[in-house]
Amino acid sequence: MHMKTYFSFVIFMICFTTCKSPEKEYLFNGKNLDGWTIFVKDSTINHNDYFYVNEGMIETVGKPIGYLRTVKEYANYKLHVEWRYPEKPTNSGVFVHATGEDLIWVGHYQGQLKHENAGDFIVHGVGRSATIADSIYTSIIDHKPLIPKYEASSEKPAGEWNSYDITCNADTIELFVNGVLQNVATNCTVTKGSIGLQAEGSKIQFRNLWIEPLD
Repeated sequence: MHMKTYFSFVIFMICFTTCKSPEKEYLFNGKNLDGWTIFVKDSTINHNDYFYVNEGMIETVGKPIGYLRTVKEYANYKLHVEWRYPEKPTNSGVFVHATGEDLIWVGHYQGQLKHENAGDFIVHGVGRSATIADSIYTSIIDHKPLIPKYEASSEKPAGEWNSYDITCNADTIELFVNGVLQNVATNCTVTKGSIGLQAEGSKIQFRNLWIEPLD
């Protein structure tokens, strides 16, 4: 092998083994809800009838209110979630950095999924705060700040699939809805926790959930 070609090959192999991007971790295997826990406000509800797998999708009836939450906690990652309302669209949300005991609602930062409001940002949990556009928003007992999205709705019509790409990098959270940057929160006081999917009003479906570590 020519010396120049040899060194080029060595450099390529070093880059391939040390510079390749981290592998994605799929949060949903398409078959069951392994790795997730279910919390519903009404303790008499059968969890298997509340959040369940339907044709390779996570689905919830949406009533009464509750959420699905990962057993594991995560920090410094890109999260990808696809969702749609198969019937009448109402309300839901994607939780990041969820911490504390299960209750309505567990402490979290939320990418809103209320119909035509995806991209709104919610700070939930007493004492938890974030900075958006030079303003500090802090959650207290009787006030959970909701900060509107930057742009007009970038959602697709009800029945069609949408994507959320949420980047959690140190104390910063960025929300992209169908590729449109809709919110950026900095100085988040909680930077690690579980990931959650909210049930709040009507049937909603989720698919293709994965995270990609940033480290």
